[in-house]
Amino acid sequence: MEKMLERFLEYIKYDTKSDEQSETCPSTSKQLILGKKLVEDLLSIGLKDARIDKNGYVYASLPANVEGAKKIGLIAHMDTAPDLDGKCINPKVFKYEGGDIVLNDTYTTTVKEFPFLKELVGQTLITTDGTTLLGADDKAGIVIIMEVLSQLVNNPNILHGDIKVGFTPDEEIGRGADLFDVEGFGADFAYTVDGGPIGELEYENFNAASADIKIQGKNVHPGSAKNIMLNSIKVAMELDSMLPANERPEYTEGYEGFYLLDELKGSVDYTEMSYIIRDHDMNKFIDKKELLNKAVDFLNKKYNNAIKLEIKDSYYNMKEKILPHFEIVELAKKSIEEAGVNPIIVPVRGGTDGARLSYMGLPTPNIFTGGYNYHGRYELISYDAMKKSVESILNIIKNNVKDKN
Repeated sequence: MEKMLERFLEYIKYDTKSDEQSETCPSTSKQLILGKKLVEDLLSIGLKDARIDKNGYVYASLPANVEGAKKIGLIAHMDTAPDLDGKCINPKVFKYEGGDIVLNDTYTTTVKEFPFLKELVGQTLITTDGTTLLGADDKAGIVIIMEVLSQLVNNPNILHGDIKVGFTPDEEIGRGADLFDVEGFGADFAYTVDGGPIGELEYENFNAASADIKIQGKNVHPGSAKNIMLNSIKVAMELDSMLPANERPEYTEGYEGFYLLDELKGSVDYTEMSYIIRDHDMNKFIDKKELLNKAVDFLNKKYNNAIKLEIKDSYYNMKEKILPHFEIVELAKKSIEEAGVNPIIVPVRGGTDGARLSYMGLPTPNIFTGGYNYHGRYELISYDAMKKSVESILNIIKNNVKDKN
C-alpha cells in the first residue's frame, strides 16, 4: 500500500469532531491526540521543529535549499464536522467501475442523486460504510501536505524556498484561525489544502454570520388559553416564514447566498433557534442581516418583545484581501495546469481558514483535495485526485523558485 493511502486510512480512524458548544481551544481534547501524532510524523519525515502549542495548533517548517524564494505556507485542519460520527474505522477502497455505490443495506450513493460519479469511473475511490463521516475534510489535506514534504525531503534536488506547515483545530466551527500565530508562522503567502473536486482553486468565500434567537412564550392550560397563551414554537415558525423561501441552501448555488435554519428546539413556553447567514456579496450579506432584524422587530411589536436576537459575524470574503496579491492565484493556476489538470476557479460555498488568515495578513487561497459530499455519510474522495493535488503543490513550490529569477 502506498504510504499516502496508508497514512490517510490511519488518520481517519481518529475521532476529531469539533464542538461548537465548547469554549475551550481546541474545542475537543480528541483533536490533541491527532495533533501529537502529526508532530511525531512530521519529525519522522525530517522536520526538526515540529511542535504542537497549548491550543492544539501544529506547526513545522522545512528550511529552504535555495536563496531568494518566497516562503510558502501549507495549511489544513485536523477537526471533522460535528454532523456525524467522525471515527471512520471501516472505509471502502476500490477501483470505481461505474454505477451506484452501495455503502450498506440502508444507504447507497446513487448516480441519479450524485451525477458527478460519472466523471470518476476508473479512479480509485475511498468511501464510508454509511455509518460515519469519511474525514477527508480535511485529513486528505493533511496527508497531501505530508506527502509533499516527504517528496521534498527525499528529493533534495527539488529546489524550494522555506515551506511553512500549519495544522489547525476547530475549522469546522469557524474558529480555525482564531489563535493561529501568523507572525510566528512566517510565510509570505499560503494555501489551504481543503478544497473539493479535482482542479478546484478558490479565492472567494462567503461572508458569514450566525444568528441566535430566543423566544419566551406564555404557557397556560390549553382549556383556558384564549387571549393568553403565546406558543413560542408557533412564533418561531412565523419568523421563519418571513424569510425568503428561495434563499434557503437547497434552492441556491454559485454566488447565491442563503439563510439556513440550523437548529430549532423548544416548547410552548420557550424556544431557541439558530441560523447561519451567508452571501458572497457584502451588500447582500448586510441586507440579509437587516431583513432578519426587521422581521424580529415586527414580531416583537406584535408579541410584546418576546424575541431576543443576537447576530455575530463569523468571517468575510477573502477576495478583497487576495486580489492585491493575485499572482499567488496565477501561480497555483499555472501549477495545476502543469499537472495535467484543468483549473476550476469557483467561489467557496462555505468557509475556510484562509478567509480569516487573509484578513490577518496572510493571503491564503484554497486548493483541491479531490473530495465530495463533505459533512455526511456519502462523503468520498478520489485517491487519483489526491495524487494530482500533491503534484500541483510541488509545481507551485518549483515555480515559486523559478519566479524569483
